[in-house]
Amino acid sequence: MGAPLAAITDDRHALSADDRQVAVAVMIDRQRGAHAKRQTPRGRLAPTGWIARTLNMTVTPEDVVTFWKEAGPDKWFAKNDAFDADFKTRFEAAHFRAARRELDGWLATPDGALALMILLDQYPRNSFRGSAHQFATDPLALALANQAVEAGHHRAFEPQLANFILLPFEHSERLEDQDRYLALIGDDAELRKWGELHRDIIVRFGRFPHRNAALGRETTPEEQAFLDGGGFGG
Repeated sequence: MGAPLAAITDDRHALSADDRQVAVAVMIDRQRGAHAKRQTPRGRLAPTGWIARTLNMTVTPEDVVTFWKEAGPDKWFAKNDAFDADFKTRFEAAHFRAARRELDGWLATPDGALALMILLDQYPRNSFRGSAHQFATDPLALALANQAVEAGHHRAFEPQLANFILLPFEHSERLEDQDRYLALIGDDAELRKWGELHRDIIVRFGRFPHRNAALGRETTPEEQAFLDGGGFGG
């Protein structure tokens, strides 16, 4: 699987030092554990349905969106090992294709834009918890989210689903992106509550302290006190 670093750096959102650190860490991770090619053993039937599409790297936006809708709010933000494993198995190839900019054409439709955000922003958070890879495609997700919003794709969905097109702004460590998220989500009280929590952390620390360990960043005493006190992760 190719690393998304080169693809990310040519976008209008330049890589920060932390973004470069993430991308380098991901490349190292991949060199340590290259993915073996999947083969169909002789005498067995070839896979069909979503399994075949996943192995053949022909997952469609509808596959991703349908999976996400069926999972629902109970699984979207909870830590669920079984769900994480299912998510990873089904869409690993699609995630790396999106990271290599091979699926940018999906931005032409609302469903495609939503599927891209799920692959680039949500998939890593479920599949690579605790590693730098969890945040590796955040800059790309943010750049594509900007394009999706400019096209008005988020308006095609009810607030809970539209939120996944907007979450790259909330996951950004730039204050201007936090402000844009709050401007885009409207009056939904629940989304505003979480959005303001994220923004408050960026105002206070300029970054999300809970990411420091995975990214190899030094934690300040103030950040450590915040984490020790159960501060919201973001």
